[in-house]
Amino acid sequence: MTDVADKDQRPRFVPGQPDMWAFVLFETLVFTAYFGFYLFSRARTPDPFLHSQAQLDLRIGVFNTLVLLLSSWSVARCVQSARAGAYRAALRDVFITAAFAAVFLFFKVFEWARLVSIGSGLGSNDFSTYYFFLTGIHFVHLLIGFVALGVIVYQLRAETRKAHETRESQVLVETCATYWHTVDFLWVLIFALLYVVR
Repeated sequence: MTDVADKDQRPRFVPGQPDMWAFVLFETLVFTAYFGFYLFSRARTPDPFLHSQAQLDLRIGVFNTLVLLLSSWSVARCVQSARAGAYRAALRDVFITAAFAAVFLFFKVFEWARLVSIGSGLGSNDFSTYYFFLTGIHFVHLLIGFVALGVIVYQLRAETRKAHETRESQVLVETCATYWHTVDFLWVLIFALLYVVR
């Protein structure tokens, strides 16, 4: 009982490990540089960028954005359930998150194939180069996110076999969820920049 009280009294400023937040800051700065290069190139030759941007399917971009936002919601539910000790519910939410991510990846590959089929491949023009570069890097980050979800699943399954929650396991779940939120946040920025800003 004392251990639980002590755990609840510990100050919690941010979820997860501080190293993950340093990584989030680093990733944000790196992507900010990418976005800066993109905007600089676009300002120099706006017409080709607008022409190529018009070939994107806004409906797919909106759908994928909604899917990733739902994945952020489900991984947040996972963290809340894990905090409450409802590990089965948390596991369900992790699998829901993975399903949303799989849908995103499917539609992203579909969109890439469509663009290549109409002659807007990786090196066809500056906009396409930036588009495939930014969405490709995000794609890799999302694949790494599946590893983070796997860590959460492993941790939650281990917790279901224990009689009590450990502080370290909850921190690990929150750390992996923080990475997932970062990937989703970066996609929202990419979507706004590539699909919406004209």
